[in-house]
Amino acid sequence: MTFNRKIKIAASILSADFANFGHEIRAVESQGADWIHIDVMDGHFVPNLTFGPPAVAAFRKHVTTMMDVHLMIAPVDPYIAAFANAGTDILTTHFEACPHIHRTLQAIRDAGMKAGLALNPGTPTCVASNLLDQLDLICVMTVNPGYSGQKYINLGPKINELRSMIGDRPIHLEVDGGIDEKTAPIVAREGADVLVSGSAIFHGGTVDHPEVYGENIRVIRSAAESALQ
Repeated sequence: MTFNRKIKIAASILSADFANFGHEIRAVESQGADWIHIDVMDGHFVPNLTFGPPAVAAFRKHVTTMMDVHLMIAPVDPYIAAFANAGTDILTTHFEACPHIHRTLQAIRDAGMKAGLALNPGTPTCVASNLLDQLDLICVMTVNPGYSGQKYINLGPKINELRSMIGDRPIHLEVDGGIDEKTAPIVAREGADVLVSGSAIFHGGTVDHPEVYGENIRVIRSAAESALQ
């Protein structure tokens, strides 16, 4: 997929109907989601338990856009091959989850995926400065990882600092946590180009009424793009 900095909406399926993932993925893509975002949690690195490689492989059959897999697990290295085999496009790991983060990012790329680095609200931007040549994406967490539906933490200056650090490198700047029509303009104005949203997209809709997903996506996208004009 050609790199660009246009606003992209990544639908987090952690807020979808767990009994109907295939239809939910197809519905939200048909309604304008640019990426599908999958949160992998291990109940150890974060206090929740979600999906593993077999589930991601099952989701892959329904994803026609970009499959953006966010690992909230430790350790990471033993599972890189499994997520590559599951069809992951972008694999993002947290800085704190990897004792040898440079090697982990190299291994992700060597496995044929794009490599992402996630920064928790309390993680400083400086940790990314020596890793930029190994990165395809930086994810700024604007909630503490582990649960969907949390309130947005305003980290505008942090997002802006990373945008300046990235410069003209082909690295996406993603923001994950509490993104809706009110917060989307804030993060877009500071330089984010990938906006992860779960509850704000899936709220009020179903696979039988996917037009609600479409309207929610359009509202978030419009709010973000309006902030750039």
